[in-house]
Amino acid sequence: MVLSYRAASTAVPSRVVSQTRSLSSKDQTGVVQFGTRLVEIAALRKDGSRFIEQMTVPTLPLFENAFSAFARGTILQTETGELAIEDAQPGDRLWTTSGQPATVMWIGCAEFRLAQPKRERTPLVRIMSDVFGQARPDRFLTLGPGARILQTPAHLRAEGGAQVMLSPVQEFVDGVNVIEVTPPTAVTLFHIVLDRHAAIRANDLECETFHPGSQSLRMVSHSMRDLFLRMFPHISHASEFGPLAHPRAPEEPANRHLELV
Repeated sequence: MVLSYRAASTAVPSRVVSQTRSLSSKDQTGVVQFGTRLVEIAALRKDGSRFIEQMTVPTLPLFENAFSAFARGTILQTETGELAIEDAQPGDRLWTTSGQPATVMWIGCAEFRLAQPKRERTPLVRIMSDVFGQARPDRFLTLGPGARILQTPAHLRAEGGAQVMLSPVQEFVDGVNVIEVTPPTAVTLFHIVLDRHAAIRANDLECETFHPGSQSLRMVSHSMRDLFLRMFPHISHASEFGPLAHPRAPEEPANRHLELV
């Protein structure tokens, strides 16, 4: 996806850059400036036309999570067969765990540098084959910090009851079958939005498509919310992400950030 549309849109809009570089948030210690990240987006508009763009966005968890789920080489299941995440395009039809296909409306990707000496870092998570059952996944799967899988970790099963929850992949790290990996060079990570929230099969393991959550946009300023929604030209309001397909496991407030490239 990156290579297929980069040539169509190489200039970063000046209005976006000027807005994101001046973003700040006040706390008890004064003004905290956020970093920025260049991201690439391909989407279907409501009228069926294609939207292709590069934007500069703040390195806040709300934005970072929209681009940091799947590593290059992740295999998705489409109506016509297997497809690598980097080759996916808006309009592709992916099989979901409901048994019904759904249309890819949006694909986002960005480069992350995950290994920085003397700085906080958030590694990738690699899941070995067959960890969650036969062929789940069917080969090792590398996911970013924005990924959730449709599996309830043992320590949360009492809370989830009979329902299987979408859980952050970091909850499953055991150092043996699910391990953290920190590439020494920058990596490209992806995420996708379907015409409805769903779990799809990534290397045959059920993984969540992007959804910001029902409360996340209420926790940011109006300007941040507007900038976030501008990344998704197929919707005009946060409610259009629709309901969550599965309940989500609770997550501690994020205090780690991906390193700015």
